[in-house]
Amino acid sequence: MKKFTALALAAAALVSGAAQATTVLTVSSWVPPKHLLSVAQADWCAELTKRTEQRVRCNILPKAPMNAPGTLDGVKKGLVDVSFIVHGYTPGRFAATKMAEMSFLGDSATTTSVAYNRVASSNPAFKAEADKEEVHVMSYFTHGPGMILNTKREINSVAALQGLKFRIGGGLIGDITKALDVNTSLKPAPASYELLSTGVMDGTFFPAESADSFKLITLLTNATTIPGGLYNTSFAFLMNPNTYKKLDAQDRKIVDEMSGEFAAKHFGGYWDRADATAMENMQKKGVKIIKASPAFVQDITVRTSKIERDWVAEAKASGMQDPSGALSAFRAEIAKLQK
Repeated sequence: MKKFTALALAAAALVSGAAQATTVLTVSSWVPPKHLLSVAQADWCAELTKRTEQRVRCNILPKAPMNAPGTLDGVKKGLVDVSFIVHGYTPGRFAATKMAEMSFLGDSATTTSVAYNRVASSNPAFKAEADKEEVHVMSYFTHGPGMILNTKREINSVAALQGLKFRIGGGLIGDITKALDVNTSLKPAPASYELLSTGVMDGTFFPAESADSFKLITLLTNATTIPGGLYNTSFAFLMNPNTYKKLDAQDRKIVDEMSGEFAAKHFGGYWDRADATAMENMQKKGVKIIKASPAFVQDITVRTSKIERDWVAEAKASGMQDPSGALSAFRAEIAKLQK
């Protein structure tokens, strides 16, 4: 009888262990560990582990196994299970996502991200692009309003940009700076400190947060803000599709609940808080903050007006139905959320 009881208990333990089997997600970040994106992603993972009662947890790699532009293919091929990408780092592979990179969109990463995710999630063109790349998009989001940071002089006109060299990160900012006749070089965000500290570049286009995250504050002398942002950057929070499909139904449901607007608000909120802190730190360190004059904003508007028309044509050619309507809906959603 005792032998039977022992065997029964052992069998029950095995069954219980199988029911509580842990799925470990390999998670990667191509920005420093203390960068808001790394922290926000790690906190998202912690919440996922909590909600799944330890059935799903994350193994956050100490160093990304691929560079920033290679992250899309890294997730696609299963080198990592979860990470985030900048669509502009892989030129020619996305058209619809440029919608989120226009000038003057909004002053909050949270509202812009939530609005972006709402429109992108309901528009078949975005799913078609993700399916083509064979990735599972958990959420779309953006950073805060793009600024002009530099080490040389005050920038409050298009003329003041001339003669300086700027780092850009890809996407629509390339078209915007071309329209403004700016001398630029395409480089990932983590390269910014070396580029500015060595004088290879005189400045960079970034949200405020990046001045802190990439330790640029000691190098900068001026920062120009543009109402609504000079530009924005489109991000996607991704999971390998096979990893997603292999999750237990109950855990896949939880991942879905933590995707979409939940994740967009999550990442956007972290960015807004980091932007606010960085603005304070720049002022404390003596970086001069310049608010773009109405004349400068008007000049930017005139010079970049063709970019929207070009994007509409590009998006249509890629198969998107009514790009103008999608962009209008996006702006209307931002305005509604900012009230």
